[in-house]
Amino acid sequence: MVRSRRRVGSRPIASISRTVEQVASLANQAADSDNGLSESKTCTEARYTTMDSAKLSLGGQDYELPVVVGTEGERGVDISRFRGESGAITLDSGYGNTGSCQSGICFINGEQGILRYRGYPIEQLAEQASFAEVSYLLIYGELPSAAQLQEFSDGLTYHSMIHEDMKKFFEGYPASAHPMAVLSSMISSLATYYPESEGNGDDDLNIIRILAKSKTMAAWSYKKSIGQPLVYPQNRLSYCADFLNMMFSVPTEEYEIPKVLEEALNVLFILHADHEQNCSTSTVRMVASSQANIFASLSAGICALWGPLHGGANQKVLEMLEMIRQDGSDYKKYVDMAKDKDNDFRMMGFGHRVYKNFDPRATILRKACDEVLEQLGIDDPLLDIAKQLEDVALNDEYFVERKLYPNVDFYSGVLYRAMGIPTDMFTVMFALGRLPGWIAHLKELRDDPTSRINRPRQIYTGATARDYTPVAER
Repeated sequence: MVRSRRRVGSRPIASISRTVEQVASLANQAADSDNGLSESKTCTEARYTTMDSAKLSLGGQDYELPVVVGTEGERGVDISRFRGESGAITLDSGYGNTGSCQSGICFINGEQGILRYRGYPIEQLAEQASFAEVSYLLIYGELPSAAQLQEFSDGLTYHSMIHEDMKKFFEGYPASAHPMAVLSSMISSLATYYPESEGNGDDDLNIIRILAKSKTMAAWSYKKSIGQPLVYPQNRLSYCADFLNMMFSVPTEEYEIPKVLEEALNVLFILHADHEQNCSTSTVRMVASSQANIFASLSAGICALWGPLHGGANQKVLEMLEMIRQDGSDYKKYVDMAKDKDNDFRMMGFGHRVYKNFDPRATILRKACDEVLEQLGIDDPLLDIAKQLEDVALNDEYFVERKLYPNVDFYSGVLYRAMGIPTDMFTVMFALGRLPGWIAHLKELRDDPTSRINRPRQIYTGATARDYTPVAER
């Protein structure tokens, strides 16, 4: 339990010339213009222009490529027939300019700092909705009625226990086991308890099972790491409150769940619930495209999230802030190091692959940080350093020109720290929040009759044909 007034330390292909001037001109047209577009069949289906196309020239041959327009005016060049017609592929290392699918789940405008789930602004959802409500929205496409929400929430409550035999799994893990390894393994293991899930991985019951049981598994992985007894879920508690109770309560005394922590966790989970085609979400869709069951697909997503460049980024932020604190809190020194091109130091928590403006999630979390620390009476020097770094990022010409704004990871680590969440659990918290988004994308892919197994191409750069030489002659 958190005590009052405490101080926490702690290339494109060679020879291909692209002439896509028409696409460039299209991008400057108003998004709400008809622009000769056909009516979209569904909100998730992109529309093809009837008049505009892109031209790509290769070996003296011109190829007309259709232009696809999404519901928010996003434009893309459809290259799905290009290889069949030309024999060539396109190359986009890291997929930064490649659309892997059409989706109606999450919209991001990185230039304007916009994030919407199913059309709803993230600011409204974070302020007014519950995590269960947002989960339903993402998975099923619409906000639930009162009756639907009650049924969904009841499912999350009454399926939160896990099979008693699974407790033996936790007993077999070393105390030093990373919680992400435990969570990934445990979710994958659920397939052995629900074998009917094979070939039916997107049914409603399995969705409920994963969302409900994952918080229990996550909390138990923490209890195992510190040698405390496992705490069973409580049906009387909300999703977020139940998780906090399993994390921090002990049999020897009553645990009172601070309302501010329950509310902060609700916001954190909502902000992390989906973020379009990121690394882990793309992984889930990739694995699910093989028709792997829901447990295997989500376990793969957890493994992808584990990487420090993805879900582990907020932990890196906290480690950076702590390093600055231990060095006399001289944040200006580290700002200068970050601006020095000859210095390897990297300012963690600034800039984003997609956002070229302020990350809207960071704005929400900054406010949440202030509220939590004030209500709990926490004086955290790391938050002071974080605010000083943010002021630099918003006013220093170096950061402004490069659009290095604070992102969601910048504040989430500080907030988790204030809540008493240990550092090695940060990525697990990310995973719990992201599960509804992963499930929504898996369901969307499974429900699409045109979907097929994902199979990217490559440009081979290895040795050309050569003859095998027996080992005695080498």
